[in-house]
Amino acid sequence: MNFGPQHPAAHGVLRLVLELDGEVIERADPHIGLLHRATEKLAEHKTWIQSLPYMDRLDYVSMMCNEHAYCLAIERLLGIEVPVRALYIRTMFDEITRILNHLMWLGSHALDIGAMTPFLYAFREREDLLDTYEAVSGARMHAAYYRPGGVYRDLPDRMPQYQPSKTRSARELHELNENRQGSLLDFIEDFVRRFPGRVDDYETLLTDNRIWKQRTVGIGVVTAERAIALGFTGPMLRGSGVPWDLRRKQPYAAYDKMQFDVPVGINGDCYDRYLVRIEEMRQSNRIIQQCVEWLRANPGPVIVDNHKVAPPSREGMKENMEELIHHFKLFTEGIHVPAGEVYAAIEHPKGEFGVYAISDGANKPYRIKLRPPDYVHLSALDEMARGHMIADVVAIIGTQDIVFGSVDR
Repeated sequence: MNFGPQHPAAHGVLRLVLELDGEVIERADPHIGLLHRATEKLAEHKTWIQSLPYMDRLDYVSMMCNEHAYCLAIERLLGIEVPVRALYIRTMFDEITRILNHLMWLGSHALDIGAMTPFLYAFREREDLLDTYEAVSGARMHAAYYRPGGVYRDLPDRMPQYQPSKTRSARELHELNENRQGSLLDFIEDFVRRFPGRVDDYETLLTDNRIWKQRTVGIGVVTAERAIALGFTGPMLRGSGVPWDLRRKQPYAAYDKMQFDVPVGINGDCYDRYLVRIEEMRQSNRIIQQCVEWLRANPGPVIVDNHKVAPPSREGMKENMEELIHHFKLFTEGIHVPAGEVYAAIEHPKGEFGVYAISDGANKPYRIKLRPPDYVHLSALDEMARGHMIADVVAIIGTQDIVFGSVDR
């Protein structure tokens, strides 16, 4: 039986061929390539910096995390130190992105199984976080905010305001702009204060809901040994009881200075993976709070002062000939990255996202190979679905949290 691509739980671009015995699955064969983006090939024909916006479009639910791994790879090849303030900004936005990803996962997973309300609740919170993306980069989704050597610019002192319109009363406008009177950090702090109560709402709807438990407990069980053998990472691995998290084991950015817990499951079923991701949202909230406090107290540069890597300031470019030449060379030729190869990985919301880059000393990558976590998880769909019913495939696809932009890269 063809399960998808038109099936709502197959997310439009997965063709899943199921071999059935009545309603029981004997074999599941995922066919990928319906959304082929050719990102790795395109990167060979673009300068290092021009390939950065492609990263946003890989996993289009975890935009800045993809950029982070790519920038780390370039920085390691260049051998440059990123300013401390930029490390904290990256850490904060990685965690904002983690919450964005998990809200999308929670909403769509619950919707696939038949719960409509969490989807609406989750999108209410996503809206605030997408506003923080827009405030720093000008784009709601594909931010291109991280740059080799730091971030594009410092955090803004003012949040964009809702403007008067024919459809909004003065009272509505005042309510919408109430928490936007200060800086971006004030807005994020207000979100951090409210968010734990919102997570409580999701748990009230789902955690002890008997229908939710009937659909997820004991479904798609993966033991710790099998999870490691199959190459699982992230919540898929931690849901099976393995406490592996790159933020702890191989710290990058400012994670070594952060206080947070790594949630771990016991049974390795869909329900445990749900609980792990719910707790991850709470821990991400904790990390964001710590970053906000540090960023308030510590101003400083947010990108390296090396003009072979990062552009000079607009003022400097207009007043100084050398700066103008740097600016022109950087935006026409791009960065010349020393020859070598590197693998840089981060703890992406879905697991380990890695960028393997080879440079031959030119201004373009010789080769880029991406290691997305959901591609690996999808390959285990057959093993996870065998012996289950057709309806359980929906829960298993949901628990894997697959986004095809990075699978069909």
